[in-house]
Amino acid sequence: MKWLKFAWLNTLRNRRRSLVTVSIAALGTAAILLAGGFALYTYQGLAQAAARTTGHLIVGTPAQFARDEDVPLQHGLDGVAALRSRLLADPAVRHVLPRVEFSGLVSNGEKSTVMMAAGIDPDSEFAVKGPFLQVTAGDVLQGGRSGEVMLGEGLARSLKARPGSGLTLLASTTEGALNAIDVTVRGVFSTGIPEVDKRLVYTDVATAQRLLATQRVSTLGVFLSGMDAVAAAQSRIGAAQPALQVQTWLDQATFYRSVKALYNRIFGALGLIIGVIVVFVVTNAMAMAIIERTREIGTLRAIGTLPGQLMRSLALEGLVLGSAGALLGALLSLGMSVLLLLVPVQMPPPPGRSTGYPLQIAIDPALYAFTIAAMLLLATAASAAVARRTVNRPIVDALAHV
Repeated sequence: MKWLKFAWLNTLRNRRRSLVTVSIAALGTAAILLAGGFALYTYQGLAQAAARTTGHLIVGTPAQFARDEDVPLQHGLDGVAALRSRLLADPAVRHVLPRVEFSGLVSNGEKSTVMMAAGIDPDSEFAVKGPFLQVTAGDVLQGGRSGEVMLGEGLARSLKARPGSGLTLLASTTEGALNAIDVTVRGVFSTGIPEVDKRLVYTDVATAQRLLATQRVSTLGVFLSGMDAVAAAQSRIGAAQPALQVQTWLDQATFYRSVKALYNRIFGALGLIIGVIVVFVVTNAMAMAIIERTREIGTLRAIGTLPGQLMRSLALEGLVLGSAGALLGALLSLGMSVLLLLVPVQMPPPPGRSTGYPLQIAIDPALYAFTIAAMLLLATAASAAVARRTVNRPIVDALAHV
């Protein structure tokens, strides 16, 4: 504690220089924490969105994930009702949602266009996933009402369709024949991705199976109690259903993996640059302080102070400056994070989307602890490196320094 007190008093000998050093260290720490918190919030949001879209686990035949289909549902699942019951017996499983994916044409009688369609269990789908679609007209699908569809906003505009309009869906059956059924538009929605809204159609599973002339489904989405249950549940379900393949949400979250890889590179480089700047600032401040006190250091050496003791004192000065800057930066980052929760700020739509998203910063204790510790280590190491040459200088040379 005595040496730490000496270090604190030495930093106060030139308050202006110490203030500048602490301020730059604080801004650097805050920048790293804010950037890292933004990246973590983005990762968490994308992970939850991906898991909510597909399910925490996706159960299908191995061929469904490995090979393309020659006809719809060629690699689909049979015996869905019994399989759902077995999956729901797992203690971590909360819901199992069937999904029928197919493509074809949708027509209003005068114009036909390509569609990418999905058959879902309406009541369970919207209850489990929540408001994953923005309904712009009409209403969502309801269970027990077969022969209804929801259209993407762009597709509805292209077909001049609105709630209550009649359309025709055309697709190949599982036998390769062409089939068509008449449907009624229940609602119009937006996913926030204009290119998807130009093609996407939702209908119920029964209507999709009637169109494709099958009782199969493409996959089953398994929703668990939480993200932390994914690995254990995948192992249990995989062991219980060896003929099937169980993928996690991460296996199908291509967008999540791409964004995370990009952000890791961007914010990793940003953190490295800020760390280098802090090191140079602390090094410069300590170099100036040590040069000014060269004769003082020589005097201390002459009266018996060991080089190691001087190194410790000067390194502690860097520690004091770094810790003050790191703690101040952490408080600044924490304040900004809380402020964004109280005063929402909307980010502009990212490329390829039509809707923005709220700007929020994740408050992660591990990130704060790692960043503060890194700042302290860098500041202490920089100070020790600068002090080493001077404290080992011959006493006569140090006393003669001007």
